Amino acid sequence: MRVIFMGTPEFAVASLEVLHDRKDDVVLVVSQQDKPKGRGKKLVPTPVKQKALEYGYEVYQPEKVKDAESIALLKSLEPDVIVVTAYGQILSQELLDIPKYGCINVHASLLPKYRGAAPIQFALLHGEQKTGITTMMMDVGLDTGDMLVKEEVELTEDDTLSTLSKKLMDAGQIALHKTLEQLEQYGREIPREKQNDEDSCYASMLTREMGYIDWSKTAREIKNQIRAVEGWPSAVTFYRREKVKLFQVEITPEESKEIVPGTITEVTKKYLKVATGDVFVKIFEVQFPNKKRMEVSAYLLGNTIEEGEIFTVSPNK
Repeated sequence: MRVIFMGTPEFAVASLEVLHDRKDDVVLVVSQQDKPKGRGKKLVPTPVKQKALEYGYEVYQPEKVKDAESIALLKSLEPDVIVVTAYGQILSQELLDIPKYGCINVHASLLPKYRGAAPIQFALLHGEQKTGITTMMMDVGLDTGDMLVKEEVELTEDDTLSTLSKKLMDAGQIALHKTLEQLEQYGREIPREKQNDEDSCYASMLTREMGYIDWSKTAREIKNQIRAVEGWPSAVTFYRREKVKLFQVEITPEESKEIVPGTITEVTKKYLKVATGDVFVKIFEVQFPNKKRMEVSAYLLGNTIEEGEIFTVSPNK
């Protein structure tokens, strides 16, 4: 099939790999524009662009994919299908109408749950035990199109954004492969299921504020938060007015209701024991300002954290 692929981050590379392995005729890869990174603000290509160039595909990076120039280019290529995975722009109806068989989206949730920009993070944030991939026929709504194929993924309580993303990338490859096989067999008559809007919920874009830890919450809520915001904005607390990022955490069965939430009650060579709104947690990895992410044991080799001090939700408390 003649395919246009649209995607941007590392998560979307897995879908491009499927098209390459299937030997589809990928006539164009569309990705977001390169962004400056690092101290030198050097332009860095998107992960999808890097992989596309490795495969020898033509790459197109418009500022707005729904402008007249972009629409004209995509139409001229006469694609059978456009495959979209985490591209990052809303597609217009005019664009959706271009391909012979429509536009297929690979979405990282079991729709209609967690429509929107951050489905992986929200599955972790809400402590889901199961999530997955849904491929759908796109319409102009936000992840409201008819569902095609679903692949379920089980979560463990220690899954983080990075580990769950990898599981979903693998599941996404399976789902996309099945979807394209069905598309070749049925064309526009591909079996589909409408979404029940009453069962829907949205996973909005993350904000920096979603990283700040409120220690009066339950240990489970705090652990889920740390798992969910691992990449950005990261889970943040304050120690002596310094911002500290927290990563690996373990819930204990020991109640902490008599202790002020956020109090560091024990500092060992391996972990910090901290009071929450119900039970204690152990923190195993931290990142202090101007330092790398490291295990507590490594940080304590040249630094001190005092028992009895309190992690706070802001530098002013």
